[in-house]
Amino acid sequence: MYQFAITGLYQQVLGGEKLNQIEKTGELTSSRFTVRDFTELVKIGIVNSNTITAFTGMWLAFQLNGISFIQNVDVIFFTIVGSALIVAASGAFNNVIDRDIDGIMERTKNRPTMTGKISGKRALMVALVLGVVGTIMLFMTTWQAGVLGVIGVFLYVVVYSLYAKRKLVSNTVIGSFSGAVPPLIGWFAVEPSFSIVPIMLFLVMFCWQPPHFYAIAIKRKEEYAAAGIPMLPVVKGIERTKKSMFFWVILLTVLPFFMFDLGLVYVILATLLNIGWLALSIYGFKMDDSIKWAKWMFVYSLNYMTILFVAMVVISIFL
Repeated sequence: MYQFAITGLYQQVLGGEKLNQIEKTGELTSSRFTVRDFTELVKIGIVNSNTITAFTGMWLAFQLNGISFIQNVDVIFFTIVGSALIVAASGAFNNVIDRDIDGIMERTKNRPTMTGKISGKRALMVALVLGVVGTIMLFMTTWQAGVLGVIGVFLYVVVYSLYAKRKLVSNTVIGSFSGAVPPLIGWFAVEPSFSIVPIMLFLVMFCWQPPHFYAIAIKRKEEYAAAGIPMLPVVKGIERTKKSMFFWVILLTVLPFFMFDLGLVYVILATLLNIGWLALSIYGFKMDDSIKWAKWMFVYSLNYMTILFVAMVVISIFL
């Protein structure tokens, strides 16, 4: 697996014969490397959302275990910054790996690795630096948090980006494992032992991702098909994808009842959010405009995650 990862990254840095030839002529390499280019390279939206979940895991570990927040400022700093850096590294690695398909898809064709503002080699160097620094910072909290960080990056970069995304129709589910790691990192940086809360945080993030990303896949079905990516709507069709999204939302409806540690208010709020999402999922079977419905599902999923994790933080203050 290690040799496969190194070989795969090397091939993607070259970006195929065409991209490699362009780099040699200087058409793809630019000295202009702006802040905006950097934020697009690391996928800042994903960095922000994953940092929020890592912070939530850390915050709940402090609150539910009676550990002083003020006296652990160093842990807070290393956890938040370290988590952000490894997620940023993963995003940059993904941009390097996907250079051969990004130009085919409308939503990715303007990434800096495609427009020529950042070369594949430079992007890889940025990813390596961010990954190493972020990992070191996580290990400065607890070794468990550091190991989880390494596992998360490996799952996303090697298992998902290099292999599953391109080969398996189950790619979204496989990718969900890495996306569910940040809240575990946050928890284990403070309290390096398992309990029901971190397990539920992991499961919430794991079950949330398939309906979220399937909504994108439905909207971009033709682009994924053109790029040869075996997303569920491409391989099995939109109706089959709707059933899968419904299944994952059903699983989410069960999880709040295992989180009474956060109080009845949280359980009620999470249940109401789940009922709303479930109703929207069911409506998709009757709605003819699947693209419009997928947009609704996507927007709901973003609001769902934001409200849920902010609520966890706020409600835990009053426990």
